[in-house]
Amino acid sequence: MTTDRESDQSDRRRYERRATERERLLLADRLITAEQEERRRLALELHDGPVQSLSGIALMLDAVLAAIADGRLDDAQRVLGDALTHHRETIRSLRDLSFNLEPVVLRDQGLGPAVHALADQLGPTHDVQFELMLKGADDMAERAQVALYQILREAMNQAVSRGSKRVAVSVERRADGGVEASVEDDGAGERRRTSVEVLRERARILDGDVNLSRRRAGGMSLRVQLPSSAAQR
Repeated sequence: MTTDRESDQSDRRRYERRATERERLLLADRLITAEQEERRRLALELHDGPVQSLSGIALMLDAVLAAIADGRLDDAQRVLGDALTHHRETIRSLRDLSFNLEPVVLRDQGLGPAVHALADQLGPTHDVQFELMLKGADDMAERAQVALYQILREAMNQAVSRGSKRVAVSVERRADGGVEASVEDDGAGERRRTSVEVLRERARILDGDVNLSRRRAGGMSLRVQLPSSAAQR
């Protein structure tokens, strides 16, 4: 015969299972929303960048053909030169976009070299000095490296967009096997709350967390923590 205590324990287990399922569904919904936002951002970047550029190049080539047909060879040569310049810029833009999605160096060499390559790309372009301290960044599971790279990439891009001149990026393995990472900047204003929430969702996939705080010296500090269960190979 079931006692009141056994009945209470059974009810408690059912409640915990339902709570766990609700939390899982909420996390899945947030992840889907974050991925939709990412796809929307990429679609907008493609449309406003390479797609528009290619459309302009097509019009320029039409003008080249018309100039050749009219015997205006000097005009045709000039427009063709401009078209080639825009074509090379579009290739560079697509290469940068491909790098941002998942750089080959991340797959082939690991997180550390990938973050170094990203800093080398952003620094000269935006006149930003990056300070990198990456200890044990490559000694973790591939899934964790990819997720952490995505978080660091977004955090570094946000720091640049806020007018930062110095950005410090660190990754360090804890004694328990977990990972602590941070991106500290001297930029003006605050990071967008929606962007930080996206980073938190990426970290939660690995049972990690992201925290944001102001620095006393000015700027913002974004810290990431991943548990040993996510980081270990």
